[in-house]
Amino acid sequence: MKRTQVIALVFVVIALGAIISTVYNADTYASFADAREHPGRDFRIIGELMHDHPIEEKVVDNTLTLRFRMGDSQGGSDEVLYFGPKPQDFELSDEVVLIGQYQGEQFVASSLLLKCPSKYKPGEIGQTEYGFD
Repeated sequence: MKRTQVIALVFVVIALGAIISTVYNADTYASFADAREHPGRDFRIIGELMHDHPIEEKVVDNTLTLRFRMGDSQGGSDEVLYFGPKPQDFELSDEVVLIGQYQGEQFVASSLLLKCPSKYKPGEIGQTEYGFD
């Protein structure tokens, strides 16, 4: 084999390896069912807080924990454990994005992102009349 062919082959192998590792490590949007099938791997799960289940915030072993139940975008639901304080207006959020993984039978979120609730809801905005004489 010529030297240029060997260099080209090495370059192609390195490029394929970089592409495969990038795709494998990319953030994945999934459901709880998908994440449960691959414990130990990080997933992003988008869903809504289930208001009919309790939200528990307590200190366990000197660590503030937040436990709540969330429904994902595909109709599944599960209990979530998050190590950190409850975000402001958590109960009012329209949508929650979790980044985390299953550890055993429990989804443990390493990050919690909230979609801000609508500041103005339809029907609550009134018109103000100004009288200029």
